[in-house]
Amino acid sequence: MEWTTNSLGRAIPTEIAGRILRPYGDMEAVTRFVPGKKKPCAGDCAQIARRRLDKRVASWDELLDRLSIRDGATISFHHHLRNGDRIVNEVVSRLAARGVRGLRLAATSLFPVHDALLPYIRSGVISRIESSMNGSIGSACSHGEIEEVCILRSHGDRQRAIAAGELKIDVAFIAAPCADSFGNANGLSGKSACGPLGYARPDSQNAACVVVITDGLVPYPCQHWSIQGSNVDYVLEVESIGDNAAINFGTTKLTRSPTQLIIAETTARFIETAGIMKDGFSFQAGAGGISLAAIVFLAKRMREARVKAAFAHGGGTGALVGLLNEGLLGSIIDLQSFDLEAVRSCAENPNHIESDPYASYGPLAKGCVADMLDVAILGATEVDIDFNVNVNTHSDGLLLHGIGGHTDAASSAGCTIITAPSFRKRIPVIREKVTTLTCPGKYVDVIVTERGIAINPIREDLVEKVTGSGLPLVSLEELMHDVQKITGVPEAPHFKERPVALVEWRDGSVIDIVRELDV
Repeated sequence: MEWTTNSLGRAIPTEIAGRILRPYGDMEAVTRFVPGKKKPCAGDCAQIARRRLDKRVASWDELLDRLSIRDGATISFHHHLRNGDRIVNEVVSRLAARGVRGLRLAATSLFPVHDALLPYIRSGVISRIESSMNGSIGSACSHGEIEEVCILRSHGDRQRAIAAGELKIDVAFIAAPCADSFGNANGLSGKSACGPLGYARPDSQNAACVVVITDGLVPYPCQHWSIQGSNVDYVLEVESIGDNAAINFGTTKLTRSPTQLIIAETTARFIETAGIMKDGFSFQAGAGGISLAAIVFLAKRMREARVKAAFAHGGGTGALVGLLNEGLLGSIIDLQSFDLEAVRSCAENPNHIESDPYASYGPLAKGCVADMLDVAILGATEVDIDFNVNVNTHSDGLLLHGIGGHTDAASSAGCTIITAPSFRKRIPVIREKVTTLTCPGKYVDVIVTERGIAINPIREDLVEKVTGSGLPLVSLEELMHDVQKITGVPEAPHFKERPVALVEWRDGSVIDIVRELDV
């Protein structure tokens, strides 16, 4: 056996049972923070651990000087502030001013507020987007304006890709309404409180460098830790990270459309008739006006039947908070807040539980919250006669929506219900084949429109439960032909051969591609 001496003068073997032993005092290959971060410690680890760490930087310039972000870097952001976010645009504009190009943008989602990024896309500052895209940026992608092929992932698949090293993040910028000087942070306190920050947790645990940007600096320790300071490199205090009033945006608002309210009421009626609505059941309503309204109608039926749900999952809303406070819900498991009432509830009510994509949707986990769902009520831009669903593009081929947790919930819930009008602006929603395939039909159980309910033939149990109930049952082919008599058959969009985006399934496999529009 060979021996060596460590820095304290103690003799130790060089190897035991095949394990190469490293003498104390040898700092080579020591890394700090979490596995996967390849940054050597500066100085003696014991000294770092024993001194009080203040990770604050004084300004944007000092921060960016320390980060030294180079061309081609991958930078990430979260979307808990939704259309009120100010950090994505701020970071990209400052990097552009420093001459950085070829950035890969890995936000959890983008919104119309980020249309300000278009000049940076067209000038080559941003060369790839690995994120859900909305508005003008989605349109720019469809028209081939983004240099590299983009990648569209669900929330669960994004977490998987980060953990697997497929999405390698150089710098994660985390906008935090409340943080201390060590980097502990949450979204439940402060003037910009926006609710849970769980979508940023995988970034904080795996990125090579992590920055917390806050407009609510508090003394150490921050009282609730959505983001743990042990994973954070720098803290920057700014005047404002965004407008939290704008989290209630677009698809997170309850519908007022009479047609859509009919769909919502029919959905609630189906859930009760099929026997899903019973004591202890669980549900999720996706981000869509119809889906959210369906919960209001479902609550009415729950009151009448004196039924209490175990939990609701997904985005927190004032409507869910009302059910929680009324006693119709045991708890809310919340990934992001869709309004300020939900933000306050998550901060104050112990039965309003903050979640993250590991716990809620993790495809490689030993089960997740989505697996516990009895029913998921989700939306769609298109559905075809094989029950395949498109949530990414419209029938004109424009990439204008993200996947979010759609495929995670759809593939896991006991019953997946898609709610959609039979046509939008004279464009039929039921197609022979969807323009883009986001979710396979085998995971979709029921389609509810204002013209009737179509049940996937593979769900013989559901067909048996509701047959003869008076519910308006139809086939998707019948629905398609009936609507086409009103709208006609729209011309299919024309595409070039070049792919502009890949649509991943939640295991990382490619389920479809989005091609550049030929216009």
